[in-house]
Order: sequence, then C-alpha cells, then structure tokens
Amino acid sequence: MGQVTVRVGGYTHPVSCEDGQEGHLIALAADVDRRVSSIRAMGGQYGESRLLLLASLLLADEIHDLRVELSRARSMPPQGAAADPRLADRLGRIAERIEGIVASLGRS
Repeated sequence: MGQVTVRVGGYTHPVSCEDGQEGHLIALAADVDRRVSSIRAMGGQYGESRLLLLASLLLADEIHDLRVELSRARSMPPQGAAADPRLADRLGRIAERIEGIVASLGRS
C-alpha cells in the first residue's frame, strides 16, 4: 500500500493509497488545495474543516455538472465525429474515471 503526505490549506496530511497511485493522489490533493486557496482569497475566516467542506462542495458540484453533461451526450444520437466508436470508448473510460474519483472521495 502506498503512502503519501499531501498539503492542503497549509496543513499536511498522510494518506494511504493503492501502490502506483501516489502521483494521482498528489495531483488530486493539489486540485483541492487550489480550491481551498480560492475560497480563502474570497475573504472570511474559516477553519480547516470548513475550508475542506466548501472545497468538497465545489468539487461535488463540478462532478454533478460533468455527470449531467455525460448523460446528455450519451442520450444524443451520434452525429459526425461523435459517431466514432473510439470517441464513445474514450468517453466511457472518462466516465469510469469520474466514478472512481467519486468513490475514492467517499472512502477518504
């Protein structure tokens, strides 16, 4: 099992992950850290848990929007380049990654 230490909102957190997923986890934490920084830039005094909650809600909102967009794309009849089976396959893999990210956030 892999182990990394990530920095979010000025705090370090040791986190376990599957072997080989360390770089991915570090990138995810950097994304969360960017969101925490943007929330801080808006002003207001928030504790660590509040900042992480707000960053999580921003991420959940983006995931929701992506799911809606994916659902719409799947329900549309194929046209032009969208009829390309490689594109459909790629979209399916992207959807699986999104679902995997959501599942991993639920386990953290």
